[in-house]
Amino acid sequence: MKRIAVVTSGGDAPGMNAAVRAIVRTGIARGLTVFGIRNGYEGLIGGQFNRLGARDVGGIALVVIGGDGSQAGSFALSQQGVRVVGVASTIDDDLVGSEPSIGATTAMDIALEAIDRLRATASSHKRAFLVEVMGRASGHLALIAGIAGGAEAIVTPEADHAPETIAYQIHHAYERGKRHAIVVVAEGAKYNAEHLAAYFDEHAQDLGFELRVTKLGHVQRGGTPGVFDRMLASRLGAAAVEHLAADEHGILLGMAGGKVVSTPLSAVVGATKPLDTALLELADILAR
Repeated sequence: MKRIAVVTSGGDAPGMNAAVRAIVRTGIARGLTVFGIRNGYEGLIGGQFNRLGARDVGGIALVVIGGDGSQAGSFALSQQGVRVVGVASTIDDDLVGSEPSIGATTAMDIALEAIDRLRATASSHKRAFLVEVMGRASGHLALIAGIAGGAEAIVTPEADHAPETIAYQIHHAYERGKRHAIVVVAEGAKYNAEHLAAYFDEHAQDLGFELRVTKLGHVQRGGTPGVFDRMLASRLGAAAVEHLAADEHGILLGMAGGKVVSTPLSAVVGATKPLDTALLELADILAR
């Protein structure tokens, strides 16, 4: 193997650039020629390689940095005989084979900072805040940010709660003499912030607190990656080159137990990492 290429695909995540840097510099250190692909899979198909046309890309091994959709593409390519290695990168943190994925901890830190700021406002005005975080169909981001942020209630796709239940939890906080209430809601929950807010508008008397809604949105994807994400990305990027150099491909690289691990792409595609039930129980206990 003489040439490798790197592509980032899907949603951006803090730390991706560190992975690209590690792949390029590790590849060069091994005497490989490294190419970057512009515009994700569209660029791969269209031959948007740095200083290369579509006819010049034969024999290049591929590193794909991204989440579940990106790794589904990796698996499809590997089924066609392409030497490909996936690197787990998604703020949703829902990929089987990595705990956590690149970008997840920074996104959690950003969500936590927002929750802390909102709590100060909520307490001073005796309000309840619904804080919607990203994560699509996964509640990992909401669960961790909610526990760390001391939320009175957490709503995830995996552990959905009816509006009546959330209203009770908010009112119970009010009856206990709390000056505020924070509810962290995953965007992919059945009853997301929009649905809950509509219900609470009709049942304001059931809350005790005046309610406000904040959707963090894409602000969680940007910002400066933390040290953990930078180190994770650097380790996974370098490992991707080492595995390709050893002719090991068709795998996703992630982190488990503090070590870089590989998982067959066939076991990653179509699977979803479940929420930790112990953390769900902890969230219920700490919210009381």
